[in-house]
This record gives sequence, C-alpha cells and structure tokens, in this order.
Amino acid sequence: MSDQLIIFDTTLRDGEQSPGASMTKEEKVRIAKALEKLKVNVIEAGFPIASQGDFEAVRAVAKVIKDSTVCGLARALEKDIEQAAEALKNANSMRIHTFLATSPLHMERKLCMQPDEVLAQAVKAVKHARNYTDNVEFSPEDAGRSEIDFLCRVIEAVIDAGASTINIPDTVGYTLPAMFGKLIGELIERIPNSDKAIFSVHCHNDLGLAVANSLSAVIHGARQVECTINGLGERAGNAALEEVVMGIHTRNDVFTCTTRIDTTQIVNCSRLVSNITGFPVQPNKAIVGANAFAHESGIHQDGVMKHRQTYEIMRAEDVGWNANRMVLGKHSGRSAFRERLKGLNIEFESEEELNAAFVRFKELADKKHEIYDDDLQALVTDAFAMENEKVKLVSLKVCSETGETPHAQITLNIDGKEHSVAASGSGPVDATFKAIEALATSQANLLVYSVNNVTDGTDSQGEVGVRLEKNGQIVNGQGTDTDIVIASAKAYLNALNKLEFSDKQHPQKGAPV
Repeated sequence: MSDQLIIFDTTLRDGEQSPGASMTKEEKVRIAKALEKLKVNVIEAGFPIASQGDFEAVRAVAKVIKDSTVCGLARALEKDIEQAAEALKNANSMRIHTFLATSPLHMERKLCMQPDEVLAQAVKAVKHARNYTDNVEFSPEDAGRSEIDFLCRVIEAVIDAGASTINIPDTVGYTLPAMFGKLIGELIERIPNSDKAIFSVHCHNDLGLAVANSLSAVIHGARQVECTINGLGERAGNAALEEVVMGIHTRNDVFTCTTRIDTTQIVNCSRLVSNITGFPVQPNKAIVGANAFAHESGIHQDGVMKHRQTYEIMRAEDVGWNANRMVLGKHSGRSAFRERLKGLNIEFESEEELNAAFVRFKELADKKHEIYDDDLQALVTDAFAMENEKVKLVSLKVCSETGETPHAQITLNIDGKEHSVAASGSGPVDATFKAIEALATSQANLLVYSVNNVTDGTDSQGEVGVRLEKNGQIVNGQGTDTDIVIASAKAYLNALNKLEFSDKQHPQKGAPV
C-alpha cells in the first residue's frame, strides 16, 4: 500500500544560506510561486527573526501561496517563535519550525547548556509555538552526532508537547546511508509516541551523501524529506529535491510511498533558481544538468534509438525538458506573450510592468532569431534586478584590438546623476570592471567571474555571474545580454547594488539546521 512522502522545500531558507545566494523579497515570491506549481507540500520561506528583510519576505510569500503550507524557522526562543507567527499569520496554511541542538559537542561548546536544560527549552518552545498553530515542527540540530538515548528523550517530550513533525537533521553531513537509515528506524521503534508525529530528515551534502541518506531514511520510515532545488545550500549544499523526487518516482519497485510533485515542472524550477541566485547548474548534474539526457557514445546512441530504456531510466519529458521552446518572435502580440509568461509562473503587478517587459522582449527578438523559455526567464530576472538599482548602466563603449591595450568608456547613473569615465585593462571585461570601480569606488574583491550561455547558438544570450566580497559580506550579481561584455557590466553592477544597499548581515545568519 503506497502512502505519500511530504516534500519540504527549503530553497528560500537553507538554500539562501549559500554565500552570495541572498534573494530579494520579489525573487523569493517568484520562486515560491514556481514551487507551488511544482506542488511542493511545504515551503520554508525564511528565518523571520534574522532581519526585517527576511521577515517581509516570509510575510510576502505567506500572502500569495495558497496550495502549499508556508513555514517559518525559529530558534527555540519565544521572540523567534512570535516573530515567525507574525510573519505567517496571513498564510492559508502555516507551520512553525523550531530547533535546538542536541549533540554533546553543540550543547557544550555552542549552547553552554546541560542536557536537562536543552530538554526543558525544547518542550517550552514547542508549547509556545502551539499557541499560534497546531502545525509545529521540531528539529534536534546535529541529530546525526547526538546520543540516541538523549535524542529519544527529547523527541518523546516534544511530541507530548504538541510537535506534529519531528525532523532529524544531519546538520554537517556526517552520517552514512546505512547508519542514517538505521537511526531513523530505531527512533521510530524506540519512541513510545512516535506514531503521533511524522518523521522528517534534513541532510547536508558535505560527503556527497545527502540524497543517499535521505532515501535511506525514507526506506526506514521517514515520511518527509527536506531538500532544495539544485541541492542549493550552505557549504556543500542540501539534498537535491529533483534527485530525491525522481529517485522515489523511478524506483517505485523499492519505495512504498509516492509524492504529489508535478515532475514536469522540475527543469523550470531549476532554471529559475539558477537564474536568480547566479549559481549555474553543472552540465553533468543529475536530472537538471544539460547533459543529463545527452548521449555521445555511438553505442549509447544506437541503443537509445532502438529502445530508449536501454540507456535512459527516465524520460526527459517527465522532468520538463521538452517544454523548453517558446514559440514567439518579434511579430508576436501581447496576448501570446502574457500567456507564455503565465506558463512560466511570471506575473506582473501592473499593466505598465508587463508592457515594459514586452518592450524588452521585442528588443531581444530583434537580436535573436529564436527565443526560448530560458531566454525569457533570464530577461525577466535581469529586468527585476535592474528595477531598484541605485547605480545603473547608461552606456558602454569598449575597444579591443590585436596588439593594443583594451579600454572601456562607461557612463553610469548614480542616484539620478550621470557620471562617465574611461579605463584600460588586460581585456575588455577587465577594462569595464576597472571603469565601474573608478566611479563606484567600492573596494570590493572579485571572488568569482563566470560565463554561461543561456541557450545554444552563437546568438545566445550570455549569462554572467559575479561574486564580490567586502568586509566579510559576500554577494552574487547576475547579468544577461547577447553582448557578453554588457552582460558582465550588468552583473558587476547588480552585485555592487546588493553590496552597498542590502543588509550587512546575511539575512539568515544563525540558522544552520
């Protein structure tokens, strides 16, 4: 008999803890809507106590999401729980997720608390959260390195206190699949009231085992998996949603549960998250990588042509790969444009915003003969990024000639006033960045510069990612254009705007579950 596995997506919370992956409120809402269309059961929208920006983002997501439960994270502290409840109060369905460390290392070195104190605080936090909702989740942080006898005591007590979901996090990615699966099975068996809660897992990928550990836990009785799109997350990331879901879907001979996920939306969500965060998906990434369904070997090609299942255990169409082409061009009207945007979960608050996007689409259609969904996603993300920037690109002229030093002349609009400067560099991009710095004087360190093509062909838009660091703050910037130098300038300016005008503290600092 098959039962349902709850998919708990924490891209907007744990995923945002990746250095440089901070998202704006508007970006979080876009991703949340895509996750809702993916039919994710629970969306963890953020850590409301961390900053005013994160509070507002959680509140915004809670207001617009109707078909998924919206969750807010809170430490086992009354003020955290109250802030989460306030941010979630307009949600159609809400959950408060509270956590407290239970491993000897964390209790002694981080919390400076005795085990009995930890137990009492965990129970108190769950009871307080129950004042706001009966959907309360508790996580014993660093459960993978906790002593099982104490873990059983804490879990039994918080279930008695009203926790309906118990999440077992492998916070530092330390456990191995057989070990972790056995732990879940043993907890369910040993805890007297385990039948009164759903057991969940939250695995990190430090040893590359997050998905394997999650699936092992499901085999041993876990009925919720916490994961992220593309495996995004701090350090080496989290269990990748697409891999967990397709593992369950493909190996239904092994798993006795199913998910409600609409798998045809997986690629769309992957592209959107990659586009917004600036974290590119590696070509050989399972499920969503560009090469995931590609065959170069002659033997493989021959086998697939004769019978697809010889070398493919999934259909590309089942995860959304066949829905890539957008059949629109420069002669297309607003109605067709609006409908295609709707299909990609892209909505605008006003007709003026839609018209502005349509103008940008027409400009792109004049440069490119064929337009794809990925182009449209990149175009809209680029437009949202530029909308509230205080430093904007007005014009850029670059000269690069064999035997000559490249130079760039740039004009920027800074707080409503235009400023121009010229600079030289080792290449056109280097010259452009130096010209921007001459005006912005940010003194930021360039950590990463990456270029990816949005689609195929020499007329493809280039998607540039830039990572800057200043005084410990790390931000990512993205920019797209058919001209790679202009895309680079957009990405650098996008990062500078985040660096200069965003919260200095990472929006989710202190939430390592």
